[in-house]
Amino acid sequence: MINYLSIADAERFISSALQSAKVPASDADITASLMVQSDLVGADGHGIFRLPAYLKRIRAGGINLHPNIHIEREQGATALINGDNALGHLVMNKAVDLAIEKVKQHSVCWIGSHYGNHSGAASVYVRKLAEQGYIGIYMAVGNANHMAPWGGIDLLLSTNPIAIAVPSGDHPIVLLDIATTVAAYGKVKVAAQKGDSIPEGWMIDRQGNPITDPKKSSEGSLLPIGGYKGYGLAVMIGLLAGALNNAAVGKGTIDFNAHHDLITNTGQTIIAVDPSAFGDKDAFIQRVIDLVGDLKGSSTLPGVNEIRVPGEGAAKTMADRMKRGIPLSPELLETLNSCAQECGIPVLRF
Repeated sequence: MINYLSIADAERFISSALQSAKVPASDADITASLMVQSDLVGADGHGIFRLPAYLKRIRAGGINLHPNIHIEREQGATALINGDNALGHLVMNKAVDLAIEKVKQHSVCWIGSHYGNHSGAASVYVRKLAEQGYIGIYMAVGNANHMAPWGGIDLLLSTNPIAIAVPSGDHPIVLLDIATTVAAYGKVKVAAQKGDSIPEGWMIDRQGNPITDPKKSSEGSLLPIGGYKGYGLAVMIGLLAGALNNAAVGKGTIDFNAHHDLITNTGQTIIAVDPSAFGDKDAFIQRVIDLVGDLKGSSTLPGVNEIRVPGEGAAKTMADRMKRGIPLSPELLETLNSCAQECGIPVLRF
């Protein structure tokens, strides 16, 4: 049976749990709100599901609860933020705020960050930019290496996500949020929690055979999207979000699932662009709307009911979950209530 947790209750639950672990109230509230935004768009492996893992890191001393998140370097339309090993959501919240400030000044900006942590779904941050009328691009080095180089077996790359959001006026934001692996590792973790199998094509073992049991994920590698092209994209994102920001990448990446006490030095990048720098903004928005209309209205293959565009599914999920709440599987509910008991806060009841 699936229970639905209201947005307000989810935010209160997460914030209370974080505060029980000595996270300052204001930081706990910001983090809770951003975590729930991952759930709202259907990124179920990145929202409230991650709460127990975050608490483990906090209790193990792997997170700085009183960080000095600051601009370490700044030059024109660029900046490098030092997250001081804070909760990742706080670091990226600062990065987006700075991006909005700089894009107003320069029409385009590039904000890098290091010494951050896992911060949920990439779409959360580019959506904030698109809601302000800007194009947003996000790249990050994942918090554990789960992918081998194309043709190899050594795990040297993470899921290295990229997200791009383009505003479209009163229409749903056109938003792409993808891992460079066929599936994000969070989906594997969710499947393991539920006792489900994973499809062939997500993972292979060290002999190249498919892995369908998510509990055996440590024995193999996630596969890149588009074969060697996805591998190449993961490498380039690692260079732009990791190496450029003096953040962990490759062999320097710390597996936050296995080492709760170690500093991950997570690297992330936010780019913001003001469409008005390239012409009339309203005309650009109309071109976006026109293209979406053309795509939606195009002829379909037999058996295909509709053409979808990036971000459409997330927008529908968000609208539904704003009304119904966040779905909690029995396994997730049990895990969260065990977490509540450890934190000394009320358990979730339905």
